[in-house]
Amino acid sequence: MTDRAAEASHRRILFASLVGTAVEFYDFYIFATAAALVFGPLFFPGVDPAAQQLSSYATFSVAFFARPLGGLVFGHFGDRLGRKSTLVASLMLMGLSTVLIAFLPTYGQVGIVAPALLCLLRFGQGLGLGGEWGGASLLAVENAPRGWENRYGSFPPMGAPVGFIASNGLFLLLGLWLSDKDFLEWGWRVPFLLSAVLVALGLWVRLKIGETPAFESAAGHRPVAKVPVAELLRDHWRPTLAGTVGVIACFALFYLSTVFAIGYGTKTLGYSRELFLLIQLVAILFLAGGIILAGVHADLGNAQRTLFRGFLVTVAVGLLLPLLLVKFSPVTVFVWLAFGLFTMGFCYGPLGGWLPSLFPARVRYTGVSVTFNLGGIIGGGLTPFIAQKLVEQGGLSLVGYYLAGAGVVSMLGLAIIPKVKPAEG
Repeated sequence: MTDRAAEASHRRILFASLVGTAVEFYDFYIFATAAALVFGPLFFPGVDPAAQQLSSYATFSVAFFARPLGGLVFGHFGDRLGRKSTLVASLMLMGLSTVLIAFLPTYGQVGIVAPALLCLLRFGQGLGLGGEWGGASLLAVENAPRGWENRYGSFPPMGAPVGFIASNGLFLLLGLWLSDKDFLEWGWRVPFLLSAVLVALGLWVRLKIGETPAFESAAGHRPVAKVPVAELLRDHWRPTLAGTVGVIACFALFYLSTVFAIGYGTKTLGYSRELFLLIQLVAILFLAGGIILAGVHADLGNAQRTLFRGFLVTVAVGLLLPLLLVKFSPVTVFVWLAFGLFTMGFCYGPLGGWLPSLFPARVRYTGVSVTFNLGGIIGGGLTPFIAQKLVEQGGLSLVGYYLAGAGVVSMLGLAIIPKVKPAEG
């Protein structure tokens, strides 16, 4: 392959790893935003607003319990059949579940069936995303030139800010164009429906790429693992534990800065939906900046050291939360969100290169997917729900301590890594 052809191939691979996760995260975030803004009154009427918000956040958490199962299923086939076909399947499942949400009846139309269907489709979203992130990371990292693993690995994490901007930007435009009545009746369905276009784009890109060299090499040297998860837990339990604990702070920081913040900001602090969405959209650019900087920093130095610094600053972000997320001060709200999301980028950017480095290629898809998604349950799945309860019990300071504690836990997880010597290939 000529240098020009190799460059074109790498650009295509990086774009495929980015666009797929961007679509998946777009799908995931439109649910999160709708859960914070409209799902409460539409699917859980008849109770007070606080109970509606808790119920809505509970549906949001359903996907996080589906994600480890999705990680096991897609990881199994990704380690046995290859990365490409598995990534296509995960994207299709996620996209179909998202589009069907656009056609859901509300509680007022079919009663208890409505929230049950909402939870079922949310579960489907979680299954799809459970196999997405790990596969996209391997697609990038297993094609990376030596010394560029973390920079290539930061492309899938960049799908987070891209998907967030697309989803919340669309919700902001709908909020500006539609009355509150129209938005509640049908406007919230539009982002779910438009997901079909983005999924088609993601599938078109992914069908044009080939298998990764690392998988082909591993499969060519010895038979693929019969049951990858069994081999993972038997021979690689320590890096599995380390990776799971290491992603907790990242998830907690992100979902407190997005899902919890917009719910608390609009319903408790009294900010308008459009103003808070605009603040978040600008702040999310700092997440993108943090991811880029952390990827370069990790390649020039050490991914583990970069992560440690991100987790350490997460503690500070938590302690500043009750001081800056306040009423009648959009400037301080923006400062906290920008600082928090930049820090999240420093915690998140290196994960795309760091997690694959913990496992040999024969169980790498399973290892990355299991650790990322188990950590997601602990750090992200119940975080908006727990934060809402903490606010009701003791105020915003408790939420800040919760976030600071997540940073400490992830730092402790890194202490396991020096004892790990992952196998090659």
